[in-house]
Amino acid sequence: MVFAHDTEEALQSAAALVNTAQTPDVLMSVEDLATFYVDQGWKGQHAGDAEELEQVRALRPILRRMWLDGTEGQVECINGMLRTASALPQIVRHDEFDWHLHATTPDEPLAVRMAVEAAMAMVDVIRMGETERLKMCDAESCEHIFADLSRNRSRRYCSVSCSNRMAAAAYRTRQSDTEEAAAADESARTMSDQTMSAQTMSGQTNQEQ
Repeated sequence: MVFAHDTEEALQSAAALVNTAQTPDVLMSVEDLATFYVDQGWKGQHAGDAEELEQVRALRPILRRMWLDGTEGQVECINGMLRTASALPQIVRHDEFDWHLHATTPDEPLAVRMAVEAAMAMVDVIRMGETERLKMCDAESCEHIFADLSRNRSRRYCSVSCSNRMAAAAYRTRQSDTEEAAAADESARTMSDQTMSAQTMSGQTNQEQ
């Protein structure tokens, strides 16, 4: 584990929220938000109305900028979100999790809690000098972000799907290159054979003369 469990979960949840904005947008309705709420394991206040949906949707570009910005920009964004929410860090223990930090209460609006949880996780990332782990997918035509939690920071893709897609594309490229090389070799051999044949015929003609 690179970070504490609550930090890793908050980073992954923030990335998942940001990625809902990519085409096709999968956070278009209150039902979509309800599904996201459950899938990401959120607890506490969930109004389930249009106002909450718009607040959460509006958070996505802010989190994306924070994720991809330089450290100074990230710090400015983090401090702004924590000030706006009047965040008050407290150590808590709940469900199956041991002691960890929360900076909002469960009855705060969902978008506020999402923003603060992401900001608190980013504090850990910056303090540990691990901002290189905040990445955008290397796959062609994918702009998803992700937290690289691998030991040596070697992860390149947001998902197995993108990894497999790029591996298949690389294989096709290698196959095409191999076929082109083979075709070039065959063409060269054919030209060589034709040249040798022409030289042989020319020699025979000279002998006959």
